[in-house]
Amino acid sequence: MNDSIKAQLIRLKRGTDEVLVEAEFEKKVASGRKLRVKAGFDPTAPDLHLGHTVLINKLKQFQDEGHHVLFLIGDFTGMIGDPTGKSTTRPPLTKDDVIENAKTYQQQIFKILDPAKTEVVFNSTWMSTFEASDLIQLAAKHTVARMLERDDFNKRYTGGKPIAIHEFLYPLIQGYDSVALKSDVELGGTDQKFNLLVGRQLQETYGQEPQVVMTMPILEGLDGVQKMSKSLANYIGINEAPDDMFGKLMSISDSLMWRYYELLSFRELDEISKWKKRCEQGKENPKNIKIALAMEIVERFHNKEEAIKAKESFDSRFKRGELPSDIPVVHLSTSESYPIANVIKDAGLTSSTSDAYRMIKQGAVKLDGEKISDKNLQLKQGMRCIIQVGKRKFADISIS
Repeated sequence: MNDSIKAQLIRLKRGTDEVLVEAEFEKKVASGRKLRVKAGFDPTAPDLHLGHTVLINKLKQFQDEGHHVLFLIGDFTGMIGDPTGKSTTRPPLTKDDVIENAKTYQQQIFKILDPAKTEVVFNSTWMSTFEASDLIQLAAKHTVARMLERDDFNKRYTGGKPIAIHEFLYPLIQGYDSVALKSDVELGGTDQKFNLLVGRQLQETYGQEPQVVMTMPILEGLDGVQKMSKSLANYIGINEAPDDMFGKLMSISDSLMWRYYELLSFRELDEISKWKKRCEQGKENPKNIKIALAMEIVERFHNKEEAIKAKESFDSRFKRGELPSDIPVVHLSTSESYPIANVIKDAGLTSSTSDAYRMIKQGAVKLDGEKISDKNLQLKQGMRCIIQVGKRKFADISIS
């Protein structure tokens, strides 16, 4: 194996959790042929966040190495609903929901991938031609016992919770996508390992060379604990405003910053390793390294000018004495508007809403530096602001 192949393997395996089977992957890459690399996304929501881009970044790395990228939009499987990690049967999306969400995905992914080198495919293309007899033949290639090896299915079965028959079809159809696309490599999160391995097994059943399965870690959200998720209000959307994106990235812990560098940054690993060592030795302030990460991410999804403006905005708020540098970031979630007194209380700035009303009445509450006099003020979903109560209590509020 020559040095260029070894270097390519190092780049492509960067940040991966598992490569199954690694020897097969090395053989495929060493063959010198253009590999067909697939990653599937069900359009279950209109917006992508940085957690989704872990896989898209890996597709970009394969693309940069000259391989053929297949971005699969699961418009057919999206109507079934992925049962992975679910403790109950999830309601399927309507066809209209799936179509609308799929449109936004195509626009968003090209902030990372080269549209001229990306083949966007929809699994309805082949699944819509399936007849009942085809589906029965596909179902005959897997067993219930194998399905129940899946942890979430097993827990629901042993716990007496229902499993709908259509949920068994999901991993089979995802696996058949690999057959239809003749994929050499499939990418997915660690939670998708079972489904990806079904693809390997089905390819062998259909007489194809089995794909290599490459699993990527699940990116933790801003809290550093739970996976990034819009429902948990710990996410950074790739369509968010530059200031919001920059501010959220600056709010992550120093330890989580290195995880984000590994999975989200396009910088060389050697450079990141040197920075980490300098921080550990006390020769570099981690905040400066975090700024470099925030600049890189904002520039990727907006442009360099917007990244510079976002940094300047951040500097003006936190570095020029206008505000303390250690303001806690608080992420709140609402489906409607958020009453200001509830925001103050939920952010931990007062012990109760009545106390919040009292502070507003006294003129002791400021929103982005301006005193609040309207106790009935409602903050809207998507807002980002600084709230100050008294002289010493601050919170950087993000409402999603």
